[in-house]
Parts: sequence; structure tokens; C-alpha cells
Amino acid sequence: MEGGSLSGKLLIAMPGIGDTRFEKAVILLCMHSPDAAMGLVVNKLKDDIVLGDVLEHLGVDAPALVQTRTVLDGGPVKPDRGYVVHTRDFDAGEATQFVSDHLRLTATREILEVLGDEAMAPQRYVLALGYAGWGPGQLENELLRNAWLICEIDEEIIFGDDQDRKWVRAIRTLGIDPTM
Repeated sequence: MEGGSLSGKLLIAMPGIGDTRFEKAVILLCMHSPDAAMGLVVNKLKDDIVLGDVLEHLGVDAPALVQTRTVLDGGPVKPDRGYVVHTRDFDAGEATQFVSDHLRLTATREILEVLGDEAMAPQRYVLALGYAGWGPGQLENELLRNAWLICEIDEEIIFGDDQDRKWVRAIRTLGIDPTM
């Protein structure tokens, strides 16, 4: 935790978190400072929407394989705004935020246009609509109340397709058997 920041870590919701929006949620913490925190839920899908729907809405052409990719429900804040978590092989300058050594976050139209071009798209990526946000001290208070566990990033949890197993997989990275 360089400088006390949890940026680039995964938050795992504890059973009984008390907020149905985050029940069994796994959140990639993209930014964490004393003033705020921002993350994306990486294990819940947006109902009835795929990447092709988003790209079509923006007038971006995309190959069939891209059109059918799932879209994550990134959180309750700004649910109409898109955030792409991707590997470091794409960079939009100041619009691309460093999340970890291997992951970046970009929330511009430029990345969405690139996703439609297989030759230019990042090797791995996922689009989330919305995000989870915390004000000053809010996440720290939730951590003190044991609402969240913290673990290292596992790219299969972020980019994998088995949404129902991501929470269990994240818990197990800590050596915990969730059935106990």
C-alpha cells in the first residue's frame, strides 16, 4: 500500500455488507486517495446490454465478435458513463489512468472507437457502465467495519467471463474457503 493508497487492489464484499448493490461484489479499485476512492464492480453484468449496443449508440462500427461482448455494471454512480479497464498496450495520453503495472483505465470515446478495430484494441479489456465511489474517509470507515476484504489483482477475475465464480475466486486468493 504505497502511500496508504489501495489503488490497483481488489475489494471483496464481505457477506452481510448491508447494501444489496454490493452483495458479493468484487471491485477493482482504480483510484484511492484521502479525498476520494473510485472503483469498478467487475463481477456483475449489465442486464440486456452488450458492447455492440453501446458502440451502435455512439455510431461506432464493430466486428461481430466485439458486438456480443458483455458489459459490466460498474456501480451505481453515473450508470450511463462508460469506463474501459484494459491492458497497458493502449494509451490515450492524459485520458488514460494508471491502475496497476499491467492495467489502465480510459473513459473516452477514443477507446470505444479503438475497440471496434481488432488491430488497435488492447489485448484484454472490459467495458463497465457506472462506477462505485466513496467520499473522504468513507472507504476507510467501511474497511474498519469489516465490510470489505482486500486482495491483489487477478486479471482472470477482471477479464474472465464467469461472473458467478469471481467472488469465490477472489476470496480464495486470500486462502479463505468461502463455504466456511
